[in-house]
Amino acid sequence: MISLAIIHMKKTILIVLLSITRIFGQTEAIENAAIDSLYREDQFYFNITNNSLQNTPSGFKQNRFSPGLGIGFLRDMPLNKKRTFAIAVGCGYSVSILNQNLRITNNNQTNNFAVISDYSYDKNKYSMHYVDLPIEFRWRTSTPTNTEFWRIYTGFKFSYLLYNQYKFEGDNQNLSLTNIPELNKIQYGCYLSAGWNTFNVYVLYGLNPLFKSAAIGLEPINATTLNFGLQFYIL
Repeated sequence: MISLAIIHMKKTILIVLLSITRIFGQTEAIENAAIDSLYREDQFYFNITNNSLQNTPSGFKQNRFSPGLGIGFLRDMPLNKKRTFAIAVGCGYSVSILNQNLRITNNNQTNNFAVISDYSYDKNKYSMHYVDLPIEFRWRTSTPTNTEFWRIYTGFKFSYLLYNQYKFEGDNQNLSLTNIPELNKIQYGCYLSAGWNTFNVYVLYGLNPLFKSAAIGLEPINATTLNFGLQFYIL
């Protein structure tokens, strides 16, 4: 009876030891799996900007805040073993609003542009909605175990104009126009996003004019965009 009890106890101890070994082995495997040396910084992004125009016609002014919003996803493709350099391509959506004094009047289905010399109006606003295709080169100090790091991302963004609207309210007149033909359907520019962790300074400089055929009298409107704000990255 004693020998049977000893044998039973040995079996029990062996089962317990095997169970402990398996638990530690699984824990180690989980810990090793959590350290992914082939990680990617695939990210959703969100930006908020103040929109302005450069190379504007004489008398042009922006008289209030002109907001811009953008959201999208970027696919990360590392270029080196440490994965501190990468390129990324993505797709997104953005809306750009311009509050300023460049007025449109419509006569016989023809748009005429002029700079408003006074501020007697309540609203003079352009709203533009785009599909965006960003392509960027990335440098960062990230590691497989560190998700908070410095970054400098720079690249180009190509945007296609989906929808646009112009609204004017004032002088006892309200005007609303959509799909203004003088606006460029394609916009492209270079941008920079730099900062720490989630919060990053964001600057976009447009390389082609906002309008393709608009003019004030004989003076073409060759205004280009300059957007400055913050970009946020979400893993």
